[in-house]
Amino acid sequence: MEIICMEKQTFDELVVRLSMIEKKVTGICSQTKDAALKKWMDNQEVCGILRISKRTLQVYREKGLLPFTRIKNKFFYKPEDVQSLLESSYHPQKRKP
Repeated sequence: MEIICMEKQTFDELVVRLSMIEKKVTGICSQTKDAALKKWMDNQEVCGILRISKRTLQVYREKGLLPFTRIKNKFFYKPEDVQSLLESSYHPQKRKP
C-alpha cells in the first residue's frame, strides 16, 4: 500500500473539483432520463405524422395495429412503433410496362 501526502489546500481543491464533476455527471444522467421520456409521442403528434383523425387512431388502437401505453386518460406511442406501422402499410407503386 502506498501513502500519498499532500497539502491541505491541494486536497481541498481536489475535493471541490470532484464535487463539480459529480454535479456535471448527475446533470448529464438526468438529461438522458428526460430525453428517453421525450421520445414518447401523444395522440396529437401521431395524428399529425400519420395525417389521420383521433377517431382513426382510436380504431388503430382497438384493432391492435399500433401499440400504446395509457396513463389515466392519455395515450402515448413509441416513435419506432409509428414508423413500423408506416412501413408495414407501404405499397410501392407498380410500374406499367
